[in-house]
Amino acid sequence: MKFPVKNRLVMALRFVFLAVSFFMGASVAYSQAPEAPESEPVGQAMAWLERLGPALNMTSYEGVFVYARGDQVHSMRIAHRYRDGRVEERLVMQDGGSGEIVRKGMHVVCVLPDHGRIRLDEVIPSGPFAEAFTSQLMPFGQWYLPELIGEDRVAGYDVVTVALTAKDKHRYSHRLWLEKSTGLLVKSHVRDVDESVLEHFQFTSLNITDDIPDSEFDVQTQGREITRHLDAQKARQTPVGRMNGWTLNWQPEGFMPAAAPRSGKGKAVAFSDGLATFSVFVEPVKKLKMPTGASRIGATTVYMREVSVADRAFLVAVVGEIPPGTARKVADAVTIDSDVARGWPVSDH
Repeated sequence: MKFPVKNRLVMALRFVFLAVSFFMGASVAYSQAPEAPESEPVGQAMAWLERLGPALNMTSYEGVFVYARGDQVHSMRIAHRYRDGRVEERLVMQDGGSGEIVRKGMHVVCVLPDHGRIRLDEVIPSGPFAEAFTSQLMPFGQWYLPELIGEDRVAGYDVVTVALTAKDKHRYSHRLWLEKSTGLLVKSHVRDVDESVLEHFQFTSLNITDDIPDSEFDVQTQGREITRHLDAQKARQTPVGRMNGWTLNWQPEGFMPAAAPRSGKGKAVAFSDGLATFSVFVEPVKKLKMPTGASRIGATTVYMREVSVADRAFLVAVVGEIPPGTARKVADAVTIDSDVARGWPVSDH
């Protein structure tokens, strides 16, 4: 486990795929519309959200998008094609370093020439490469109020705007701009309780088209290649086994185990409410200690606390798109089994 991630490219890609995990999940989150007679904007919003996930996978497009988290602003070029039931995608960093990720179906190649050796799992913790998020998401209508709030124009396309307002203090609100003809997400905000924008994603140029040449999906960057073939069946296995040895005694209502990120010799589980995600990491403290307490970049909070169990020091960390107070409460709710703690493998770092 390595966090906070310092490498700009890796942080950028983390943001992209965490965001996409939500956008994909939105398509399966709603199955029934509320019955309240005053909820016509809610029903209209749900109809758009049902188009969102399929649009991200099954719409072919190319363009450049920017995203901001805190005071960090990055841009990436993307080519995305859906053909013969298979997704092909290539993401290339446009600033702050070189590198790219190419996906063809379940085969992923990551090239990071300027940044040394980085495990692929650290770069892609979620999103379209973690199918568990789409198969285990919970309906989130109970935790957010969806509403169609207007129309706009983004990157030359007519769009509708959907608000997803958090119903409690343990999660953030979201605003989505969806292209009218396809339902493709072209802009999004993550918003705090005071409506300030914590994270911002937006296409600055976009071409929705099926006419994308094969060459756009070839790896073109020279450098160390990290390759992985993603096992969809393995991704769908329950993550509960990864919690053996520790217990989470509290989590915000609606958040359920969704996936198990790899974490070296530690144990980790990700939780999702169908919209936001956070991960809990537990591992022995290494020689190089991490600072404890909370830090936040955009909507992403990192909260760390050190605990002693069976005369051994352990680091508990919560990382995800939740408010700092929620992250602290989750971290404080982790208990580690003393027998497991005694037998936990000693890190060689």
